[in-house]
Amino acid sequence: MKQNKQSYGYTPEHAAKEPKLPAIEAWPNHYRRDYDIRIENPEFTSVCPKTGLPDFGVITLDYVPDKYCVELKSFKFYLLAYRNAGVFMENIVNKILDDVVRSVKPKKATVTGNFTPRGGLKSVVSASYKRK
Repeated sequence: MKQNKQSYGYTPEHAAKEPKLPAIEAWPNHYRRDYDIRIENPEFTSVCPKTGLPDFGVITLDYVPDKYCVELKSFKFYLLAYRNAGVFMENIVNKILDDVVRSVKPKKATVTGNFTPRGGLKSVVSASYKRK
């Protein structure tokens, strides 16, 4: 089967865009037992780097904290910084996961982006981390 190598006008520069984002702050976890935290942002917005059209979705962070927990106000401002940023959905989910892991060093974490349909296609993107 011959593969279609059509690029649809996308370049490596489209996928490599990284917005300037504020830090995700943390506060000390007072419990040593494992427990789950879920943070949902039902009004996430960003911009397609190719078309400039808005993308909408729900971002969910599920994690098991270790020594620190995500500070919600800083996380909200972090997510709001994507509002006018041109970033692909797949990159958004992976970047959020990388930044959460760097900031709070959880035992495990999963970020899911449940994006509204564009052009009749719905995208749900998940990325996970588990400390070794």
